[in-house]
This record gives sequence, structure tokens and C-alpha cells, in this order.
Amino acid sequence: MTGLRGEAAIVGFAELPAERRSTGLPLFTLDQYALLAKLAVQDAGVDPARINGLITHGVAESAMFAPATLCEYLGLALDFGERVDLGGATSAGMIWRAAAAIELGICDAVLAVVPGSLNVPQSGRRPAPEPNWFGLSSNNYGSPQAEFEIPYGNLGQNASYAQIAQRYAAEYGYDPAAVAKIAVDQRTNACAHPGAVFHGTPITIDDVLASSMIADPIHLLETVMRVHGGVGVLLANADIARHGRHRPVWIKGFGERIAFKTPTYAEDLLPTPIARAADKAFAMSGLDRSDVDIASIYDCYTITVLMSLEDAGFCAKGEGMAWVTEHDLTHRGDFPLNTAGGQLSFGQAGMAGGMHHVVDGAGQVMGRADAAQVPDCHTAFVTGNGGIMSEQVALIMRGD
Repeated sequence: MTGLRGEAAIVGFAELPAERRSTGLPLFTLDQYALLAKLAVQDAGVDPARINGLITHGVAESAMFAPATLCEYLGLALDFGERVDLGGATSAGMIWRAAAAIELGICDAVLAVVPGSLNVPQSGRRPAPEPNWFGLSSNNYGSPQAEFEIPYGNLGQNASYAQIAQRYAAEYGYDPAAVAKIAVDQRTNACAHPGAVFHGTPITIDDVLASSMIADPIHLLETVMRVHGGVGVLLANADIARHGRHRPVWIKGFGERIAFKTPTYAEDLLPTPIARAADKAFAMSGLDRSDVDIASIYDCYTITVLMSLEDAGFCAKGEGMAWVTEHDLTHRGDFPLNTAGGQLSFGQAGMAGGMHHVVDGAGQVMGRADAAQVPDCHTAFVTGNGGIMSEQVALIMRGD
């Protein structure tokens, strides 16, 4: 299969600690980009002059020309600029695009930066635009959501993911305790990560099941925790990577699948796009599921993790609840999953939540996970999930 040769690597990263309330002065997103870029470059120990690629989701201060705006602000001359818009799959999508640009020789090193704090300065004269309704992506005139979904109450993520969970339950059954165990094991991991918002606060399955029901069958402790933060990642070619400060984390394979925008238009809610994306990633990498030492799976809800484990091929469809029950998903276990806590327990810093999973995997392969380090960790499987299980990316990352 054609694809990546595995000759581009993550060489450095910076992830800010998760904060429920942002401390310090508000920063424009441009300033957040500058801070995270600086920290990632310093972490890698790479000469900033070697950086000639940049990939972004967007800039709050400029609706257009995002790469050029950042090029100008950061003082970087670019041979490659890209803007990616895949919701929660954006970060994983950034990584393979950066790796492809490097392998094609377009650029030598690429910054992938995702600010994660909404505590930005606001104009007193020009009010901020109203947030989207209940998390919907578009209430604009002429949008299908505005015409065919919002008026009929099909709103936001909670109800949609609960609908998927209910459909799953109707087909395969549903064990609330088994699904809750995912959140419990990830909280154990967060307790080993000082940067996690829930560091030092373990939970039990009973705690999860006793937490408020958000949208049946999803409980409060099965949903993401919104925090302030941000992530910067630096990728580079083999020459730079082999002279860097850390063990290179090579991008060996990827897959991407976009099936729809909202579940209204899904042919079937149960097979998710990660199935095709994961198959492509493993085929490209030449590795098997058994080669994976750590999985960092996008976890906006516990049901997302359960179905991703199944559809990515780690267990059979419909057997995820039994599989989760039988395996230890903590950093000490036989299937380490989301070893920094995931977005459920580290926290979801907005769009940077997806990059948290990239850094979780890269940090483990580099051997930088401290108390949560998985022994002999060489291969990481990482996913990104956008929308309502509608656009998904899989990455295979491996050390030398």
C-alpha cells in the first residue's frame, strides 16, 4: 500500500496544564500560538530557522489567511501552510498532513499548534459573536442544520451521542458498569499526571453511575471536562529528528474517513469511520494490532472509546463491554489506554483536546510519561474524532 514511509517524526511538544479557570492575563489566540510554538521548539531543541512549515485550525483574530497571519506574527517564512477543519479529528489530521509534507520534501520541520484557552481579550465596543446553539456547528441562514435539525430539537453533542449509545444498546445490550470502567481507569491515569485537572481525585464505578444523568445512558462523569490549556507539536525530517533532544516518534501510518456531518444523514449509526481509518493506518505501517503498546483514543464520551476500540479492531463488534471489563486500561495494565487521563480526566482544552491524544502517545514512546510511563513502549495508536462520530483519523506512531 502506498503512503507514508515513516521518515517524519514528532521531535518535541508542549502541553499546558489543564485549568478549570484560566489564570493570568487573557491572551489573544495569536499570543497563545506564540507561547505554545516557543515551548515546543525549546522542548525539541531545534533551531527555529529550520522550521518552514505550519499547520493550524484557525485564528480567532483573523477569519481568513490563518497560515499567513501566523507566519507574519511568529516571524516564520513558510514553504508549507495548511488549515485543517475536522472538529475533534483536526489534530490527528494535522499530524499526518505535516508528515506527508515533510516526506514529500516540501518542508523540513512543521509546527502544529492548537491553542486551548477561551480566556481572550474582548472588545467593549464590538461584542463577541453569540456561541453556536448547544454546540451545533451552524445556525446560519441556509445551513441544513438551521433548516432541518434545530427547529425539531436535534441539538448538540450530548443527545446525539446518547442516541448512538441507545442504538448500540438495542443491538448489543448495554452494561453501564462496564462502560463506566473506562472513565474510572482513565481517572487512575490522570492521578499519575500532575497536569491533569482531576489529578489526585480517583473515582469508582459507583461514583460514575451515581453522577447526574446528562442524556440517557450517559452520566456526567462519562463526558469531557472543559478546561483551559493548549498544545504545540513540532515534526521534522529524519536529519533533524536524529539530531534532536528526544527519541523521534515516527509517523508510520494514517487513515482518515469522513462519512457525514450529523447523524441525521448517517446510513447506520453503529459502524463508525474509525474502522476504515484504522485499517488503512495499520496496512500502511505494516504493523498489527498486537504491536500496539499504548492506545490514545479520542474520548469525548465513554461510548466513543468503547465503539472505537471495537471498530479499530482491538475486539469484535458488540464485545467491547466484556473486553473492557477483562482488561486493565490503566498505565499499569495489560492494555494502557489514554495514559494521561484523556479528555475525560485530563480535560478538554477545546480544539487542543484532540492534540492531547497525540502528545499522550508521543510522550509514552519518547519515555517521558514519568509516573505513568508504560515499560518498553515503542508503538502508539492514536485516534481523532470529529462531530458525532462523523469524521475520524487514525495514526500509528513508533519509536526507533
